[in-house]
Amino acid sequence: MPAPFASLFARDITVRFIDTLILESITLTVGPRSRIGVIAPNGTGKTTLLRTLAGLLAPTSGKVTMTPPTASVGYLPQEPERSPSETVHEHLGRRAGVTAAEQTMEQAATNLATSAPGAADDYSTALEAWLELGGADFGARAKEILAELGLNGDLIELPMAVLSGGQGARVSLAAILLSRFDILLLDEPTNDLDFDGLARLERFVTERRGGLVVVSHDRTFLEHSVETVIEIDEFSKRATQYDGGWQAYVEARDIAKRHAWEAYEKYASDRDKLATRAQRQREWATQGAARAKKKPSDGDKFIKAHNLAQTEKLASKAAASQRAIDRLDVVEEPRESWELHLMIASAPRSGAVVARLEDSVVERGTFRLGPIDLEIGWAQRVAIVGANGSGKSTLLQALLGRLPLLSGRQWMGPSVVVGEMDQARLQFNRNIGALLASFVADSGLLPQEARTLLAKFGLGANDVMRSAASLSPGERTRASLALLMAK
Repeated sequence: MPAPFASLFARDITVRFIDTLILESITLTVGPRSRIGVIAPNGTGKTTLLRTLAGLLAPTSGKVTMTPPTASVGYLPQEPERSPSETVHEHLGRRAGVTAAEQTMEQAATNLATSAPGAADDYSTALEAWLELGGADFGARAKEILAELGLNGDLIELPMAVLSGGQGARVSLAAILLSRFDILLLDEPTNDLDFDGLARLERFVTERRGGLVVVSHDRTFLEHSVETVIEIDEFSKRATQYDGGWQAYVEARDIAKRHAWEAYEKYASDRDKLATRAQRQREWATQGAARAKKKPSDGDKFIKAHNLAQTEKLASKAAASQRAIDRLDVVEEPRESWELHLMIASAPRSGAVVARLEDSVVERGTFRLGPIDLEIGWAQRVAIVGANGSGKSTLLQALLGRLPLLSGRQWMGPSVVVGEMDQARLQFNRNIGALLASFVADSGLLPQEARTLLAKFGLGANDVMRSAASLSPGERTRASLALLMAK
């Protein structure tokens, strides 16, 4: 079980990639019972923060420390790597930290057998770490959790590569439920989970001992599970902490936003009034100087001296007004977050029936779906719901004619144009070339047209020259939406 007093401290964490600022001076404490939610727009550095807290990424400046120093930190990424040869059991062991702890213990045992200096203490420490992570009964617990999630116990020895998307989502949830890290860092754990999975995850987060930091865009999940919200500003790259849970954050954020606009509007009003006064005084001083240079019609030198004095007085007032402007505490105009307004062009009208399945049966390994009768009509809006692994993606693939039917019939209407965004955004995930080149090839747009469209989706000049595979999951989603719109 997690150590009851384990804490993580991050002090003034700044992260830069080459010349790009990702995070600026972020400080936070993850205590033994902390439940912290991290929120920010896609591409703002949430995953970078978690990786830095986990020790997987060294900050440019600042420091991350643990108390006690031997406390374990587990980072479960949003999209876990799946080795083609890795079994479900091996995948779970790796993600739960048991595999690495076991390897450390085996090496310590080898050193102990050779009577290496300090080997006994090293083995004792490694054994204790392995036990605390639940290594002793890991296999039994893994089978039990998988069964609770509706997965057959025999699946534990299958390669991860053969799992469906729904099965993969449940295995990812199992990795979380099996973890016994002192500090747990979860990156978008709600992605792809069904309602039952979300309920299980909420119970785990609220009941587990040990500190937890979670990145999520699921407001309901955050409302039910976190007690502190860390918001990363997409412009300053700094973080603001709000205590009291999600609703307290929403109220405090709205108040802060209102106060920020009130402060800016007062500053702008004061600045504009002083600037107008200074400009008027300078104009009067200029006009007075011009009159003073003229010879009085009656030759009275006292009138000329008076005009000069008045001009100097106006110039002095203008300078005083300018100094008053300079003394104002500058308040920057609040910047509004980027918002996406997506428009997808309509294809030409197809027939009354877009696609149809008639008494159709699909088999994928041991999984069988059907028989199914389904007809999608023109302009219909249809949602497909079901538990993870129940066959939703299989149904879509069968409907599009991409899976062979064991029996039945599939039919696609004439003039139907299919727009698609897959679950994992694989068209960019697997491409190691520059995003711009990949996007141009897939969309048929000219490079400048592609740059313009991607910029509208928050992917600027620097982003389009990165490899598509290096994009964050959120950035790949935006690129996929841009591609969907382009097609």
